[in-house]
Amino acid sequence: MENKKEKVFGLLSDESYVPMKAKEIAALMCVPKDEYAELNQILNELVDEYKITVNRKGKYSIVDDEKYKKGTIRINEKLFGFVKLENEEKEIYISAKNTNGALNEDVVIVEIIYDSEGKNHIEGKVVRVLERGRDTLVGRFEPSRNFGFVIPDDKRFGSDIFISKKNFNGAKKSQKVVVKITKYPEKGKKAEGKIIEVIGNIDTAGVDMLSLIKEYNLPNEFPENVLDEAKSISSNISHEEIEKRLDLRDKTIFTIDGEDAKDLDDAVYVEKNSDGNYNLIVSIADVSHYVKEGSNLDKEAIIRGTSIYMMDRVIPMLPKELSNGICSLNAKEDRLAISVMMEINHDGKVISSDVKKSIINVKERMSYTNVYAITKYIEKEGISDDEMEIVNRYMEYLNNFKDMIELAKILKDKRFKDGSLDLDVPESKIILDENGVAIDVKKYEINLANEIIEQFMLIANETIAEKFYWLEAPFIYRVHEAPDEEKIKELNKFLFNMGYKIKYSKENVHPKAFANVLEQIKGTPEEMVISNLILRTLKVARYEATNKGHFGIASKYYCHFTSPIRRYPDLFIHRIISKYLDSNYNMKDNDISKYSEQAVNYAERSSEREKIAQKVERDSEDIKKAEYMQDKIGNEYDGVVSSITSFGIFVELENTVEGLIRFENLGDEYFIYNEESKILVGEHTGKVYKIGQSVKIRVIEANKELRRISFEIAEND
Repeated sequence: MENKKEKVFGLLSDESYVPMKAKEIAALMCVPKDEYAELNQILNELVDEYKITVNRKGKYSIVDDEKYKKGTIRINEKLFGFVKLENEEKEIYISAKNTNGALNEDVVIVEIIYDSEGKNHIEGKVVRVLERGRDTLVGRFEPSRNFGFVIPDDKRFGSDIFISKKNFNGAKKSQKVVVKITKYPEKGKKAEGKIIEVIGNIDTAGVDMLSLIKEYNLPNEFPENVLDEAKSISSNISHEEIEKRLDLRDKTIFTIDGEDAKDLDDAVYVEKNSDGNYNLIVSIADVSHYVKEGSNLDKEAIIRGTSIYMMDRVIPMLPKELSNGICSLNAKEDRLAISVMMEINHDGKVISSDVKKSIINVKERMSYTNVYAITKYIEKEGISDDEMEIVNRYMEYLNNFKDMIELAKILKDKRFKDGSLDLDVPESKIILDENGVAIDVKKYEINLANEIIEQFMLIANETIAEKFYWLEAPFIYRVHEAPDEEKIKELNKFLFNMGYKIKYSKENVHPKAFANVLEQIKGTPEEMVISNLILRTLKVARYEATNKGHFGIASKYYCHFTSPIRRYPDLFIHRIISKYLDSNYNMKDNDISKYSEQAVNYAERSSEREKIAQKVERDSEDIKKAEYMQDKIGNEYDGVVSSITSFGIFVELENTVEGLIRFENLGDEYFIYNEESKILVGEHTGKVYKIGQSVKIRVIEANKELRRISFEIAEND
């Protein structure tokens, strides 16, 4: 059937073909009478796939592939969206009136109705939905006597879902439920569905995070065959395996992680050599030794792509038997690793490097808190009695940490000189009680202990990426390209008003230009705001099988190698490294071809899974921040205007909580929005609101279900 379909499509695609009716096509192709029905079926399928069209006279012709495009639509809460085209970088804007019943994540055919030709603005309208992106949703159930509705958590769906009484499935008022769509919205009618799972009452502990898991259809449990495979892996390391590896068990190796971390996949060792250079060894758990290619564990890891870290739980890429067990570099236990050995001079340059399969035994499992206390002691900063107690506990390792501090500072200085972007955008630390309820929100403090690990991981990732780039190996790189010129122009319009400018030419956009501005704003009131604006100007990093450099860290070669327990690209890279090491760097051509194809596929899938993970993690934060603010209604706080839009002002508080002030909550005056300069101006008083401005706000709403926090202006000056 598929072969016949290709022949029919080939005929209609031929330059000499003129539109014909089905009978004429049958005659031209000499189709027997008993196969005429099959030809009609093929033509109908090609029409459904929007590869061909049929006019009112019943004549078939090929679809103009310059005018009609296939892609996936992403719709936002305002119900307009963008279609990401298959195998193309550009996206097509779709206004709310032109979605034609398409819903978020649907595969659609879109007709181009406007193209600015080079100005990166293409507009279209959906002419057909080829494939629905999802058939289940999470929402709140609201019943009446004979029917009910599910109000979706995902506001991009754009329709409540009608539920007949027979499809309530025991759901009660205001419970969170999973609904299966049985009829999609069309011609002004709401969607219809049936409740297939009751998650629980909105305020019951854990229901908020479970709802999020269901909303994104996350794989919350491992299949039995995957668990069985994980449990069958022996924790014993054979003498034969040890003999094959570089034995680093005599080295003073540390892991440095957060107090709560259980999947410890990186460990470090630093010493000065006789030349005064630094020998840095970064050892990463050899996950690929245990997760064999094509195994059930491997297949499940590909599906998941990454571990997802929510507020009160982790959805891991690998079962805990591996992630917290045999693959985790737990202290005082022999562990298999892949180690990158680098000699680094006082300019931060790697002057020699090698990579080996190794066996290690971590001396101490260090936390960021403990290492920070040690760094404060070494740097002769004031420390508390509790911190001095920590220092005394690890006094024998003081010289090791001195070397680490020196090397980390050297590497950081080199990065600064190269133009690496030090974006000081604060992360949130949300404290939960024993029931998973948010009881505090604060800035996550980054200190020298974090920077030690960050610098060591960055240099290891760069070293591995460069080595395997020059080997022309099948590989997955972490790619971050330079921002678009149009976006830089927009940023500069704003920066000009604040006395700053990104200097660039059309031929060359260098990260140093951004780094210079970031350095100028250090410690200023506008630092947070400008850092955020620069972050929004930059492109999103992704995985690719082709090396294109990393703009954000000013690096020609970069990959993710250091977290194979929680990221599939890292695991894939480990597998490639092992293949090269096992073959003495002489991989077979057919293996290179096979892994090159895998690299393309896994890079694309991992990028998609990463986007989902980031959305889930962001949504889980928003839910818990709203939960934390629920009993703060009426409280007043100082904040900073973080962005201004056509519908209101976003204000960020000192603790990283952000809320929206809608125009109606700015007082009695009417404000005019200047889109170019991103400011609001009062029509009568001339009062101005601008990004970076300090304001006093009052909390008027905190809704964890809607993931929304609302403020009003509390000052009247």
